[in-house]
Amino acid sequence: MKTKITGNHLLELGFKQGKWMKEAITYINDNALEGEALTSYLKQFKLPNPIALHDKPLAFSINIKAENEEEKDNVAKVINSMQTLMKTPTLVDGAIMPDACPAGPDGTIPVGGVAVAKNAIHPGMHSADICCSVMLTDFGKVEPKAILDAAHANTHFGPGGRDRDSQFRFPKELLEAFEANYFLNDGNMIQIARSHLGTQGDGNHFLFVGTSKKTGNTMMVTHHGSRGPGARLYTKGMKIAERFRKELSPDTKKQNAWIPFETEEGQSYWNALQVIRNWTKTNHEVLHNSVAETLEIDIENRYWNEHNFVFKDGDLFYHAKGATPLDAKFMPDITGPRLIPLNMSEPVLIVEGATTKTNLGFAPHGAGRNVSRTQHRKSKTGTTMQIFKEETRGIDARFFSKKIDITELPSAYKNAKAVRAQMDEFGLGTVIDEVMPYGCIMAGDWQKNAPWKIRRQQDKRSKR
Repeated sequence: MKTKITGNHLLELGFKQGKWMKEAITYINDNALEGEALTSYLKQFKLPNPIALHDKPLAFSINIKAENEEEKDNVAKVINSMQTLMKTPTLVDGAIMPDACPAGPDGTIPVGGVAVAKNAIHPGMHSADICCSVMLTDFGKVEPKAILDAAHANTHFGPGGRDRDSQFRFPKELLEAFEANYFLNDGNMIQIARSHLGTQGDGNHFLFVGTSKKTGNTMMVTHHGSRGPGARLYTKGMKIAERFRKELSPDTKKQNAWIPFETEEGQSYWNALQVIRNWTKTNHEVLHNSVAETLEIDIENRYWNEHNFVFKDGDLFYHAKGATPLDAKFMPDITGPRLIPLNMSEPVLIVEGATTKTNLGFAPHGAGRNVSRTQHRKSKTGTTMQIFKEETRGIDARFFSKKIDITELPSAYKNAKAVRAQMDEFGLGTVIDEVMPYGCIMAGDWQKNAPWKIRRQQDKRSKR
């Protein structure tokens, strides 16, 4: 009597445990497969040999230098992490920008990093804040204070979304795009996409108002990403990428897992990224349009660019983790020059530039940090209000939560003049205009009086 095939037999033959095994065992035993027939049938389940890491890091361009002792440590950490990253088998090129700073464990793409992969999308290399981007609207000769006040009344910072009474209309074509994509078509995702439209989140996201150095026109610049919808797509993408990593390249670091573009999952994820990009652009637009509608004024010009995304050129995927695309091939809806904000007391730079071998078609996305928020907070001495007044002198700086966040004040960032000098030195775009600061709105320290913090403080007092 022929011995029945079991899972242990297949494991002994070198196959890996998986959902396929139960169905395969039933088929083999029902059809009494053996010898050549069994070998032929099992070929479809044989995984390819694991894809090995590059023996040594691929070369990458270093468009940054340390200006002082504090920056030496930051630059060294960035370069070390990038070297580990560049062993990832899909990568073919990379670069770091003057605003680079570490963004996680060794081997994580730094903020201010560009990683070029062949036929692969790495969700961890665009991170949860998919399509973090900036949009500028030129309102002409309008008082900056009027723009800032109207924007303050219309924008929304902090966690969560808008209530039903204050939500913006969700475009029908955008809803249909969500419903047509495997990654985006679920009730919770669409509900969040509705309520988060017209919101800016927290952290370093801002609404900036200033005047053009060239024309004197008043301009508004917003900075934020894809909020809840993007974060949920990222989570789904990382799970799919991890599945592929285990099968294809177990030695690759988890944060660098990828989705092969040629697979069904890869095609669907790429399409989902484009939908999220459109959602994010709409997120900027509804806020800018609401200011024009409130003041009943015309819009003279508008342009935008993302700086946290994946850009496709043939079979190459350029993962920009905080890097501004200069090359028009990366921006299918390009309408003007690019935007590089620095900090709330410095101008927003309006730039253009050419692709070179070392910049890979990118520029920095801002001033970046040398130390973490926690380190910066510990380094400040004096009262919060004193620090705030000193660092925002001459500008109308506002925090939406009415609580100052000193980790978003100018001193939390790299020296803006040094970043601009390195842009010139490394050929990372030419400044053609500047939006001189009038005022800025940020989320602020919205967690300061968060209910969970108040409860924790009450618990501590009750235990004394």
